[in-house]
Amino acid sequence: APARDSHGPPRQGHGSSKAASLHWTGERAVSVLLLGLLPAAYLCPGPAVDYSLAAALTLHGHWGLGQVITDYVHGDVPVKVANAGLYVLSALTFAGLCYFNYQDVGICKAVAMLWSL
Repeated sequence: APARDSHGPPRQGHGSSKAASLHWTGERAVSVLLLGLLPAAYLCPGPAVDYSLAAALTLHGHWGLGQVITDYVHGDVPVKVANAGLYVLSALTFAGLCYFNYQDVGICKAVAMLWSL
């Protein structure tokens, strides 16, 4: 059976191995970036860290849920519907986090406020 990732058509043969490797490397890079952003959010909170967290958390969640779709959703139409829903959810998540950063206290300060309870 052709290999399929959650964000594209079925792929044949060895041509997808480089793309899969790059995707895997990207996932690891975002995970390492998040490990660095967490202390940065505590040590030097600000808009740059807030928006970086919004982007990295959204991307990390998007890729994670994409793997859940790949593993558990089968059939062409359900996969297309699930992927469309995933893109809508990811876009709304990023927009919501950016709105929260711009209109409210921001992610860093909000987490600090929760910790102070």
